[in-house]
Amino acid sequence: MKRFAWFYVAYLVAVILFGAWVRITGAGAGCGDHWPMCNGEVVPQAPGAKTIVEFTHRVTSGLCGFLGLGLLLWVWRREGRGRSFYAALAAFFFLLVEGFIGAVLVKKQLVVDDASVSRALVISIHLANTLLLTATATATAWWIGNRRTESPSLLGYRLLSAALFVLILTNITGAITALGDTLFPVPPTLGAGLFARIREDLTAGQHFLVQLRIVHPFVASGTALFLLGVFTALRRQGSAQGRLLGWTAGVVFLQVGLGVLNIALAAPGWMQIVHLLVSQVIWILTVIAWLSSWPALAGAASVSRVAKEWPASVS
Repeated sequence: MKRFAWFYVAYLVAVILFGAWVRITGAGAGCGDHWPMCNGEVVPQAPGAKTIVEFTHRVTSGLCGFLGLGLLLWVWRREGRGRSFYAALAAFFFLLVEGFIGAVLVKKQLVVDDASVSRALVISIHLANTLLLTATATATAWWIGNRRTESPSLLGYRLLSAALFVLILTNITGAITALGDTLFPVPPTLGAGLFARIREDLTAGQHFLVQLRIVHPFVASGTALFLLGVFTALRRQGSAQGRLLGWTAGVVFLQVGLGVLNIALAAPGWMQIVHLLVSQVIWILTVIAWLSSWPALAGAASVSRVAKEWPASVS
């Protein structure tokens, strides 16, 4: 069951990447404004390329629902109403919300060339919900088998909670930037040409998505420094998750390099996919570190002990 739960997490990430590809290829209107039907049909007849991409995404997304429900029932049957069951239940709830948001995007035609504030807002909500979905699915897989924290840390729990919040904000700015890069593409530029392009993006009269393109690199840079600071502080505290935090720090460095390359190449579609994949890996690893430092997992006695040690741990 644990293997299936981790497979479900991996499948969710694959569907998320596929959804980004739908945006990049402009296939979001491949089924028109029909949902859940595709151009008024259950299975489109003689579909074009964009219809095939959008319909395939809907099929793979629909399969998520069956897999999520199957996991929920399996966990309930094998482990009862424990924390893994409630995590699976939360994941299924966020999956339903994900489908609803997808339907709103299609029905309101917030796809393809739409560059409205409404689309940016809905995409931001969509991305935040996606992160909560992968987080709860990860919690389900992590908690199956009654995994307990060997060394609970209230300091680690609080710092990693802040890290998750910062990551959500960073991913939202990234989603808005990716939308702008898709709708307002530019040729690759380096050196003086890159700075000239940035100055042009910030001039009055530019579309808000173009003007906001500069925000994500600064937010992401700040987030990377914050995460590395958190991981370093926890490792110095002798955190039991030292190796995991080290791996996560390595992936953060990789993501910074990919971000720089993404800007230099003017965000080609394949690079956007790679960048999104690595961001999902960072999110999942941070969620695991957060779960493994959760004091509540060690029981009330351990929580009391950690709470008593809290002043000394931060002094």
